[in-house]
Amino acid sequence: MGTIHRSGVLKKTNDSARLIITTILGVVFGFFIGVSFPSVSLYKIQLPSSLRSSLDVATSNDKEFFIVRSPETTGENVPKIYVPTNPRGAERLPPGIVVPESDLYLHRLWGEPSEDLKKTPKYLVTFTVGFDQMNNIDACVKKFSEDFQILLFHYDGRTTEWDQFEWSKNAIHVSVKKQTKWWYAKRFLHPDVVAPYEYIFIWDEDLGVEHFNAERYIELVKRHGLEISQPGLEPNNGLTWQMTKRRGDRQVHKLVTDEKPGWCSDPHLPPCAAFVEIMAPVFSREAWRCVWYMIQNDLVHGWGLDFALRRCVEPAHEKIGVVDSQWIIHKVIPSLGNQVSHHQLAICYG
Repeated sequence: MGTIHRSGVLKKTNDSARLIITTILGVVFGFFIGVSFPSVSLYKIQLPSSLRSSLDVATSNDKEFFIVRSPETTGENVPKIYVPTNPRGAERLPPGIVVPESDLYLHRLWGEPSEDLKKTPKYLVTFTVGFDQMNNIDACVKKFSEDFQILLFHYDGRTTEWDQFEWSKNAIHVSVKKQTKWWYAKRFLHPDVVAPYEYIFIWDEDLGVEHFNAERYIELVKRHGLEISQPGLEPNNGLTWQMTKRRGDRQVHKLVTDEKPGWCSDPHLPPCAAFVEIMAPVFSREAWRCVWYMIQNDLVHGWGLDFALRRCVEPAHEKIGVVDSQWIIHKVIPSLGNQVSHHQLAICYG
């Protein structure tokens, strides 16, 4: 009987010790929780449905964000919020009102905005222009249908003269004197602004387009999976690289083997593959999002950018190419050069 009595005492002692240890662990755990979350304004919380009735719930893109009310409120008794998944700078806004992207669609001063566009453009075409090349630009623009939004960057400051063309009334005009297209592109073609457009054309003003069809070009780009492309160049005095020369026996080509000796040590690298020139590039919206970040703020003529474009697509030798069956002619007219002095030109071109 004595043995049984001692066993009962030991069991009671063990239960007491277990209770004490559990209590201490609970206190420690609660302390760390309190230190980690000293105040409650808003947290993205995943809670059982039975507890959600006490919370304000906002929904955005099928994701729920829970706003927890706390004593720390404004004078209007509005709880503070913080949504870390919002774009940087917009974390304090309800996700339902955040608009992270824009567009270049034109709107009237009055009326229902949804009625402003007869047809929503799917592609964006930009030209950097001077009025001296108005006839050539007129011919170029007429190659693009209503599916293409036209944007003119004016380096000579002359914009109103373009109103003689009917299409100019629906075009977007940006005027800053004596700047090149990459200066404009960096400042006015942010990826979040041009996000609605599937493809972005960033073209020079001295291109002959007699053999170019824009709809057919887009069709071929999509069929061949080209994220960065350009029309083939008719061989003339404006041709610099064999890679961009038009091949008459195919629709598209992505590499060449007849470049200058020693220039194709790696057949998958520029200038023998993964390469287009900067006079008439066409970017998918995904590729442009990368290329825009690569453009430096002090980039002027863009020389060397063509060799770096491959960093924005993978595999580059498959997703960069030249569309041969829709070709253009580079007329090599240095019209922007007329905006600077002969001395400056001598420094620029040696």
